[in-house]
Amino acid sequence: MSTTSKIKILYTIPNFDTAGSGKVVYDLVKGLDTSKFDVAIACTHNRGGFFKTVEALGHPIYIFDTKTNYRPYFSLLKRLRPISKFYKAHHFDIVHSWQWSNDWTEALAARLVGKKWIYTKKAMGFNKHWKIKSYLANFIVTINDEMTQYFPNKKSQKLIPLGIDTDYYNAANFEKKESRFFEIITVANLVPVKGIEVLIRAIAHLKDKSIRLSVLGDNANDYGASIKALCEELQVEDQVIFLGKQLDVRPYIANSDLYVIPTLDQGRKEGMPMALVEAMSMGIPILGSNITGINFVLKAFEGLLFTAGDFKVLAEKISHNQKLSASERHKLGKHLRAYCVKEFAMHKFIEAHQELYTKLVTKS
Repeated sequence: MSTTSKIKILYTIPNFDTAGSGKVVYDLVKGLDTSKFDVAIACTHNRGGFFKTVEALGHPIYIFDTKTNYRPYFSLLKRLRPISKFYKAHHFDIVHSWQWSNDWTEALAARLVGKKWIYTKKAMGFNKHWKIKSYLANFIVTINDEMTQYFPNKKSQKLIPLGIDTDYYNAANFEKKESRFFEIITVANLVPVKGIEVLIRAIAHLKDKSIRLSVLGDNANDYGASIKALCEELQVEDQVIFLGKQLDVRPYIANSDLYVIPTLDQGRKEGMPMALVEAMSMGIPILGSNITGINFVLKAFEGLLFTAGDFKVLAEKISHNQKLSASERHKLGKHLRAYCVKEFAMHKFIEAHQELYTKLVTKS
């Protein structure tokens, strides 16, 4: 343990601009007991509006890359030296990685100088480099109940679902605007696996001009161009609004009638999609594709799941929700929010991490 009475923790994360878990890390850092924990953050750059919000917490933030290319192997130890020195110079007791990739170099750099290194498994997928990363880890935090299959022989692991600030994500903080449309919303980092084209095809299939879809997320890429082209091809460009990346999604969710997450059953899939949990906490009806991560979050609401990639089934589900009365949708939203408060409350998430950190340092 460090020379102070507090446990010193370093959180590593790619950035607070594109990193989807940035808000979760922010809430965790904000909620830790400062009488027991001394916190710092390392990330690769300071771009993005949310970085200033994180910076305002007042904890040290180091613009420092804690990982390096593992090849060529003959020079790896030399390239790890600055990272190991960084860990050692700041007397960190625990390095908690929120990196999304299978990189294991930051783990090796920590282990070389006797630092506890743990990581949160944020997405599905596993290969030989994930095996190395998991072997080097002192502890692994999983975020859905299917992840344990990746490391059946690893005793040092625990399921800690991601937490959410349910007071912050609360529709009661917003006054809903009247709309003549049935408003659907989806929030995503726009890449092909997110399956936004499935949602667009479902809307086109319904042939109902009273339905409007808002897509939140950076669409300045090839995938964004392809789904915009699809809207024109299907003649629904007047029903689909691309709003780009928004720092605060809450007002958009609060003014929606339905949230849809149509991720495909391929690629990295979902670990625990926080955009979905945010919408649940805001108390609006949900539809999600039946894949790992999404079905974990919605395991108590199987009727809200649809077969991934099947736009016709999704269209039927959308039509059913549209036919519900306003009071019926409000009741469903209340149930979703209540479940979210019970299962994913931030205080439970913080308490679980504080207990984990204390046990890890006590075992030293």
